[in-house]
Order: sequence, then C-alpha cells, then structure tokens
Amino acid sequence: MQAKKIGKQSFVYAWVLDETGEERERGITMDIGHSKFETDTKSITLLDAPGHKDFIPNMITGATQADVALLVVDATRGEFETGFDSGGQTREHALLLRSLGVSQLAVVVNKLDTVNWSKDRFNEIVDKMTVFLKQADFKDTVTFVPCSGLSGENIVTKPKEQLSNWYTGPTLINVIDNFKCPERPVNKPFRFSINDIFKGTGSGFCVSGHVETGMVSLGDKVLILPQNEIAVVKGLQSDEISTANAFAGDHIALTLAGIDQQNVGIGDIICNPQNPVSVTTCFQAHVVVFAIARPITKGLPMVMHQQSLVQPAFITKLIAQLHQVPGAPYTLRTKPNL
Repeated sequence: MQAKKIGKQSFVYAWVLDETGEERERGITMDIGHSKFETDTKSITLLDAPGHKDFIPNMITGATQADVALLVVDATRGEFETGFDSGGQTREHALLLRSLGVSQLAVVVNKLDTVNWSKDRFNEIVDKMTVFLKQADFKDTVTFVPCSGLSGENIVTKPKEQLSNWYTGPTLINVIDNFKCPERPVNKPFRFSINDIFKGTGSGFCVSGHVETGMVSLGDKVLILPQNEIAVVKGLQSDEISTANAFAGDHIALTLAGIDQQNVGIGDIICNPQNPVSVTTCFQAHVVVFAIARPITKGLPMVMHQQSLVQPAFITKLIAQLHQVPGAPYTLRTKPNL
C-alpha cells in the first residue's frame, strides 16, 4: 500500500528491497541493501547493489564483498539496448565485476513478460551478452535465466504457461545453489575492512564490514590502521545475531571498546596486532581501462576507491601496457595523497 501511495506499485519488490525513504521516493537503489535466504545447500547473503551510473562507487563497494554475481538485465525492447550500448551500465558493471575479481556470473534476463516471453528476444540477449562476456574475460560458463521479478516466474519454482513452452533450464534459485563456494582464507592473518560505523547499544560503538582473511573472536585485541591504535572486540554480530567467532567471507558487525570513535573511519582496516598490514603511500597496481576522455599519463590525478575508502591519488609512473585493446589492463605505480 505504501508503494502504491507514491506511485511505485509497478516495481513494488524493488521498493521493498530499497531501505531508505529517498531510495523509495526516487525509485532507484542508491546504497547497498542486505538480505539473507537459504537454498538447499547454501546460506546466501544478497547484496542489492545500485545500477544507476550516479552510484557506481556504492556498486563497487558491494562488488568487492561478493563471491559471485547476478547481472540483471531488462528484456524490454530499448531498455536492454540502452544498457548494452557502448558506455551503458550493463557493460560497465560486467567489466567492473571482472576487474574486481568476480569470476562466477549468471545473467538474469528480467521482465521477459514485457515481450510476451519471446524465445527470440531471450536468444538475442544471450547471443550479444555471451560474446561480450567472453571478451571481458569471464572464462567460467555463464548461465542465462529468463524470469519476471514482478510475477515471480522461474525464480523459485519451475515456469508455467508461455515460458515453459520453450525453456527447460534451471530456476534462478537453482542457479544460485549451483555456484561454487570459494575457498576461504581462514588461515591467513585477520583482515577486516570497515564499511560503516554506528552507535551500538551499551558502551562502545559498532563497525560493520567484510572479513577478508583470517578469523576474529570475542575478546580479541585488534589493530586499527592507519591510525595504529589498539581496540578490543566486545561484541560480534552476524545478521543481527550474536556470535563468538567470525571467519573470512563473513559480513559482520563488531563492537569495539578501548578506542575513541572519532579515531576510526570508513575504509580503515582492522587487523591482527601481531601481523599488521603494511602501511604505504605508494603501490603498484593493474588498472583496467574502460572508455576514457583523456589519456592516462604520469602525474594524472585520480580518485581511488578501495572498499568504502575514497582517496585522492596520482600516477607516479606508467610501467607497462599489458594489452593494446579496449578494456585491457595497464600496470601503474600509484601514490595516494595521504
């Protein structure tokens, strides 16, 4: 009823996943939404990342936390073409996913009901996307799933009526269930990237984010970098449920004590005091180049996004161009303006 009151009933399910009033009023996802569900074999944390070009940094934040990706494309005539054309968000998101290390991908061909469940339209999208994704270096087999988010067709249960006349493949839930779980680097030193900071109940404050490597337990002493301050883990929550331990790959909230909240920032790294992260102002990186308006040169200023950190930087040296094709990587030496 609330979605209908503001004229958003046509995408009521997206309205439900959007968590803020501004997102619901504008009708676009702006920040990362979190939800959780279970399949027959897996516990899934869904990161609903924004697709609008104005919120690419937030999309990057979600992608850096993801093991696998569902790339949702609109089958409506004209809408798919807009996203797939040069400079479109479908292309950019796919390239960003691959450059951020996501190798397992499924393409959800949504709103196929708007084209009367056309097999030809589905095959047209599959053919175009397959060629592009191979060029983008998605080496694993990419599964394409036709569905309708509005009616729920082929999401949880097998399709009926028009779609079942020609589609005999898996449902979306089956595809998710068949993704391979990546190896978790639990034996490496503890590394945790702060994505958000908020006041918790009781003493201390909370930080949320993704455990990159290792594990953490209640009572552990941890090191906050780059401030180089020690804190104690007084609370640990996963999906708002208290737990004693968390491991690589988990999305958690930590309650920290023994440190002033003003000395902790989004993008900071929490690590093991006995095995800290090296702090540097210069590093070497492979950079994948998309469409650019000006050439990349020594001294070029840029904005660096690392997890939730946004930091001005500049290029100190161009070491090598690895591939002389669009969307291919350079090797750069980059220096943040710290």
